[in-house]
Amino acid sequence: MTDHGPIAIWGAILVIGVATYLIRLSFIHLFGRIDDVPPALERALRFVPPAVLAGLVAPALITVGPTLEATLLDDRLLAGLVAGAVAWRTEDMFATIGVGMVTLWVLRFVVPW
Repeated sequence: MTDHGPIAIWGAILVIGVATYLIRLSFIHLFGRIDDVPPALERALRFVPPAVLAGLVAPALITVGPTLEATLLDDRLLAGLVAGAVAWRTEDMFATIGVGMVTLWVLRFVVPW
């Protein structure tokens, strides 16, 4: 394995940052030149927020335990499922967060495992 110095690491960070900025700038430039967003693209863009949210939340909820029982009885997974049910039923963000956190605290500090 090659030992990379600080200049190589900062160079990689700079190149990746500039590439990310240029990708975002290309979309701003593209949508500034066209009058309407094509309907197919608009339909596809509706799925971006749920996909990003799922990508952020799923790794925090799903942990692999030493056994299947430990995996399925993880307090974060159970609290996430309860919060998901509340979100689906009420469509209220504050209720979802409140019930999810209270469920997590009860499972973590009150229920003996």
